[in-house]
Amino acid sequence: QVQLVESGGGLVQAGGSLRLSCAFSGSIFSIRAMGWYRQAPGKPRELVASITNGGSTNYAESVKGRFTISRDIPKKTVYLEMNSLKPEDTAVYYCNAPKWGSGGDYWGQGTQVSVSS
Repeated sequence: QVQLVESGGGLVQAGGSLRLSCAFSGSIFSIRAMGWYRQAPGKPRELVASITNGGSTNYAESVKGRFTISRDIPKKTVYLEMNSLKPEDTAVYYCNAPKWGSGGDYWGQGTQVSVSS
C-alpha cells in the first residue's frame, strides 16, 4: 500500500526552526508533485508549499521567505525547512502527493507543529 510517512514535527519557541520530512513509498512516476498542507484548529486546510516533478516550487504568501521546500528524488522524500517560526504557524502539517489525472491525492497522517510565543 502506498504511503506518505511524515516526521519532524514538535514544539518550538517563536523564532525557532524545524524541518519536516515526508517519505513516499510508491512510484515517483505515479505522482506529479509533492507538498505540504496545514490545518489549524477551526480553520480549513491550506497549502503551505509544493514542488513539482520538474522542480517548480509554490509557497503560500504567509510563509514566503521563511519556509523552503526541497526534495531528494532517489530517496523519494520531500522536506520542509521552516525558519523564523511564528505562533500562527501552529497547525497539523500534512504531506500531500497529487496523482496524475483524476486519481486524487495521497495524504500523510499529519504531524503536529506547535510554536510558543
